[in-house]
Amino acid sequence: MGSSARGRQAEANALVPLPLRDGVAPSYLWLTETRAGGMLRFLCERFPDVPMQSWAARLERGEVVDAKGARVAFDTPVRQGMRIWYYRELDVPEVPIPFQEAVLFQDDHILVADKPHFLPTIPSGRFLRETLLVRLKRTHDLPHLVPIHRLDRETAGVVIFSHNPASRGAYQSMFQKRVVTKTYEAIAPLLQGRTLPFTYRSRMQDAAQFFLSEEVAGEPNSETLIELIEGRGLLARYRLHPHTGRKHQLRLHLASLGAPIVGDSFYPVARPCGSDDFSAPLQLLARAIAFDDPLTRQPRSFASRFDLRWPM
Repeated sequence: MGSSARGRQAEANALVPLPLRDGVAPSYLWLTETRAGGMLRFLCERFPDVPMQSWAARLERGEVVDAKGARVAFDTPVRQGMRIWYYRELDVPEVPIPFQEAVLFQDDHILVADKPHFLPTIPSGRFLRETLLVRLKRTHDLPHLVPIHRLDRETAGVVIFSHNPASRGAYQSMFQKRVVTKTYEAIAPLLQGRTLPFTYRSRMQDAAQFFLSEEVAGEPNSETLIELIEGRGLLARYRLHPHTGRKHQLRLHLASLGAPIVGDSFYPVARPCGSDDFSAPLQLLARAIAFDDPLTRQPRSFASRFDLRWPM
């Protein structure tokens, strides 16, 4: 990262007018137009799913501020170019995720975490504090913590975070350049009629249901090397090496081969959404990550301490 980029990043960090609150960083919104009616009316129209009483209470508590940290009132004018800061809140209590993450490594630049099944990497939807990012910010007092890559909520394993804005770009570029080696493990039905190892390729795209991916005809844009570790009856434990990083790539590839991963509620057919069955996690694990450190040029590798569970 060049000096000008570091300067912009430092300036942006210095301008955050609200502190972390129980590990939750404030969100911000740029106002793109001038509107009549005051800030309370604007917020209710901009976020129609949030009750007016909720926004009114936040404004009363001084939890909505402008870029200089000044409190925003009910009747504060809505002007184009303003930036307001606020804390995201959930309307219903979060269901606690009864599994604990672990920190595998930390230095002045990165933190490597071991994520359990069911725990989202970052806040979204119905998850806020019960996420890996917020848990780590809260327990390790790292306000600038950002994931360099992500895992599906249902997948366990190794996740790398940056907590130093000055060196973040160097680590992000590793994933952009695809110089990081990722190794996964999965338990799924034994593949019939295949000589392992072999490489599976397909063309993937977002499905009509936004949370799913699908395969379509055309030039392949996804590739996975599949190796057999061991077999037990009708099931097998596989080692998977994704050479690309499409959404749900490993899950879709194995399902397309007729071997959906044990515990997968999305592929080959998405089951109706419901409460999590914590006794039946998806048997997919991000086992290890390896790379040459972009700052020291030394090889680094990190392995998950979690294990997959064979069905009884």
